[in-house]
Amino acid sequence: MDCRVVVEAAVPVYDVATTDEAVRIAISKTGEMLNPDLNYVEINMGTRQSPSGDELPPAFIAADEALVALELEMTVFNVEREEHASRIARKEIGQRLDNIPLKVLEVTVIPDEDDDASEAEDVSDDPENGDDELLPEFEEMVDEESDG
Repeated sequence: MDCRVVVEAAVPVYDVATTDEAVRIAISKTGEMLNPDLNYVEINMGTRQSPSGDELPPAFIAADEALVALELEMTVFNVEREEHASRIARKEIGQRLDNIPLKVLEVTVIPDEDDDASEAEDVSDDPENGDDELLPEFEEMVDEESDG
């Protein structure tokens, strides 16, 4: 089975004045650390919420330093369970992001294309699928039985 794993990273950024600047620098810094080995990891701006549920900016700035929430997405192939996929993603990303805390946010199983194709074949082989066409020689036999 293949899984899509989303990992949250808390990336520290220094000498910034705005949250937009902090996010841009954090994405660039993270991209440099991941490339070229993990250039297939998607880097997105993370989301944060206050304890009351209010939406917060993705970066917290104090004294010209910021802690930026980023979401890193990657696909993990040929795993037994979702837990296995999350451990692989954390390990692969964590090896390249030194001293950056990671947390797995979401693991989504990717439907297997072979399963979809085999399900479609099963439906077409099913006599109850509404397909009443018979081969010509069988049509004659059915006609003879219904006449007789």
